[in-house]
Amino acid sequence: MTNSRKNKDFNPNNCPVTHCLNKIGGKWKPVIIHLIRKDCNRFSMLQKAIPDISKQMLVNQLREMEEDTILERIIYAEIPPRVEYKISAYGQSLFPIIDSMSEWGLRDLNMKG
Repeated sequence: MTNSRKNKDFNPNNCPVTHCLNKIGGKWKPVIIHLIRKDCNRFSMLQKAIPDISKQMLVNQLREMEEDTILERIIYAEIPPRVEYKISAYGQSLFPIIDSMSEWGLRDLNMKG
């Protein structure tokens, strides 16, 4: 699989924040990680939970996170085949970041509401 991500390894100053954003930056990855963590772990469930994401974008984001070993893709040998996503041990190291984003978002939403 060829990797067409523009910014995957772009980090001229070796900045740790840039490195983190290269892994989980963007509009969708933190949301996908959060949902899979909450047992929304199948493609169709993710599509329903994130109605604004296109099918191709969801496929791309899942593939990138699988390639970065943040997610594991589990294929069950059933008829029809079933695929589930699971946060890897490496991906679980991102939970404090996702939790902080969630807490900040909640505070900010409540301040505006």
